[in-house]
Amino acid sequence: MLEALLTSTAVVALAEIGDKTMLLAIVLAARLRAPWQIVAGIFVATILNHALAALVGREVAGLVESQGFRIAVALGFIAMAAWTLVPDKLDDDEDAAVRQRGGAFLTTLVSFFFVEIGDKTQVATIALAAHYRDVLTVAAGTTLGMMIANVPAVFLGEELVKRVSLKGARIAAAALFLVLGLWQLASALGWTG
Repeated sequence: MLEALLTSTAVVALAEIGDKTMLLAIVLAARLRAPWQIVAGIFVATILNHALAALVGREVAGLVESQGFRIAVALGFIAMAAWTLVPDKLDDDEDAAVRQRGGAFLTTLVSFFFVEIGDKTQVATIALAAHYRDVLTVAAGTTLGMMIANVPAVFLGEELVKRVSLKGARIAAAALFLVLGLWQLASALGWTG
């Protein structure tokens, strides 16, 4: 359980640095100027989104117990490694979603929830839950990882982006995904003891 929590936290915290949801957090902070409401919105949106993603991951893993599925999960981690190396940007459509309707908390909750759908951290949550088969621990870990990356983004914004090497963070996250993928692949193929 501790391994699932720590791995989920580390993978998502690293993958989130420079991700479009981190960029959204910076935009929201600059526009809405209500950091605690934004942090609360990110927290609730992430819990909802990642709990659903972890549930999907666990259920899919529970339905498909084959070696082929385990290999597919491993290849998914390896694909996530490559995807993580691609820098994100906030699209104009997503930028338009930032317009304040209903206060900073509600704006953040809705914007973050929808921008996170299909994002690499959500896909990682599905893969982690498929691997560990523990919805609560994985969702808690990935939510913690999102908060570790995004709370400083809300409070420090542009200064954080200037001081943290986004390329270095992407490389570290990609390496972690690659190691997880190779480890899962070796396990699925029976190469581990």
